[in-house]
Amino acid sequence: MKKLIQSYVISAILVAIYCFLKLPVLRLDFLSFISVLIIFFALAGIIDMMLDRGEQTSKLAKYNFFIAIVLIIFNVVAPFVTSSPILYSKSYRNLIGEVKESKFTKDVSPVSVADIRLVDEDMAMKLGDKKLGEDPALGSVAKLGKFNIQSVGEKLYWVAPLVHRDIIKWITSLDGTSGYVMVSASNPQDVRLVQEIDKKPVKIVYQQEAYFLQDLHRHMYLKGIVNAGMTDFSFEIDDNGNPYWVTTLYEHKIGYSGADAIGVAVVNASTGETKRYSIKDAPEWIDRIQPESFIVDQINDWGLYVKGFLNSVISEQGVLVPTEGTSLVYGNDGRAYWYTGITSSGGDESTIGFMLVDTRTKEAKLYKQPGATETAAMTSAEGKVQEKNYQATFPVMYNILGKPTYVMSLKDKAGLVKMVAFVSVEDYSILGLGETKEDALRNYRDALSSKGNSIKIENDETQQSVQGAVTRINQEVEDGNTFYYLTIDSDTSNIFRATSKISSKLPLTQVGDKVKLSYQKGEKGLVDITEFDNLNIQNVEENIQNVEEKTNTK
Repeated sequence: MKKLIQSYVISAILVAIYCFLKLPVLRLDFLSFISVLIIFFALAGIIDMMLDRGEQTSKLAKYNFFIAIVLIIFNVVAPFVTSSPILYSKSYRNLIGEVKESKFTKDVSPVSVADIRLVDEDMAMKLGDKKLGEDPALGSVAKLGKFNIQSVGEKLYWVAPLVHRDIIKWITSLDGTSGYVMVSASNPQDVRLVQEIDKKPVKIVYQQEAYFLQDLHRHMYLKGIVNAGMTDFSFEIDDNGNPYWVTTLYEHKIGYSGADAIGVAVVNASTGETKRYSIKDAPEWIDRIQPESFIVDQINDWGLYVKGFLNSVISEQGVLVPTEGTSLVYGNDGRAYWYTGITSSGGDESTIGFMLVDTRTKEAKLYKQPGATETAAMTSAEGKVQEKNYQATFPVMYNILGKPTYVMSLKDKAGLVKMVAFVSVEDYSILGLGETKEDALRNYRDALSSKGNSIKIENDETQQSVQGAVTRINQEVEDGNTFYYLTIDSDTSNIFRATSKISSKLPLTQVGDKVKLSYQKGEKGLVDITEFDNLNIQNVEENIQNVEEKTNTK
């Protein structure tokens, strides 16, 4: 008995050291836990042999080795028996939960041009590096970590911490790195280096680039989070700008596979204070709980195993697959959703619809609306200016004029944004390009209008209307197009402009006429008209149509 206690105590100490270094998940649905048991019994057997004074291996050592061998066999066999899609294809398909059909315009609100994001992660990194380079002393000891996009004060920002460059820089900066960088997703000029909050320094002490007790993963492990998987270590800030690490906690729902989020762990990046939350109780400022990789895998399984495993590899009847790439969009409720297109197996450049998945609750909605894939939209935008060799960023889908629309930037070889493109999801040949978001939207509106009755422009909740008498009006030809400029007495701070494509009444308008016009909320100075009506010209178009009908009757 004494030898048994000695061998197990020494094994337990060695396994504890192993756990401190490797951080295995101590949970039955993780193979890492089985590996810990294998190491424990194997070490116990070796120690028994070392403590055994006889020439032959003791029964206790053989018993420990036998258990270790059984566990090794279990580690090899169990994943197939408990987790193989061949046996559990239905469970994999149901992992994402119920997928409800919905209407796009109901769930995703129209967006203001000012809020459309043009800055992707690569550009955010370049802008952040440029900001960091303004302080050479800071840039020599720290670098930018991974950028994550999040909603801050109802605006979207890319946020990244400053992290240690290497172990030497960590040793010389044990009090942490100095702050984080914020880059506006819609305005490349809005780049901030935040090093103080309420006149107190911001220090990022706990991070993945730190070591030993300041290593983020190890810190959380030692705080008791040993019985759940940890992934997606995301840097986020709360509504007051305080820095936190938000880490998804997960379990395996199908044997040793089928990873599924069960909550989050929130770590104060400065103090190390750690709190564990369920999905339901997580703070509202946390945008993401469901990792992108989990959602993509679950959507893929949902579409792949629609009629079981054999169908997925043989006939592929009814099989659906997500398109390449995902993006984050925001709904009417201000919540974030993972977006991906859905296409048929072996599909080309078209989709059968798209899916939005709540990044917190994992509620999934399917929108059956045939259209173009993201890749096809990117190719269409690049082809419009192929002589310039611009490259399109991965698009983000918005509700523009009541229509699902891909919006993307076009960059030159230096990575600088040169143009903006709006591409219709329904028909990627309908697109608008411009050097600014406003120009691109105007051209996109014209492209939609030129399709006549085939595409109806729905009401845009981001529009603002005004009525008044015309005080001045003039015209000017620009690039072969005639633009009309006018001012009205009820809004003396703006000059309004539009082409006759907006309304056939515009060329007939004179000073003194009462007009009603609409424009994008937030625009100031030289404002583009989106809708126009001359109230002095009563039913001209209807009268013309009546005359034509009478003529045709005769």
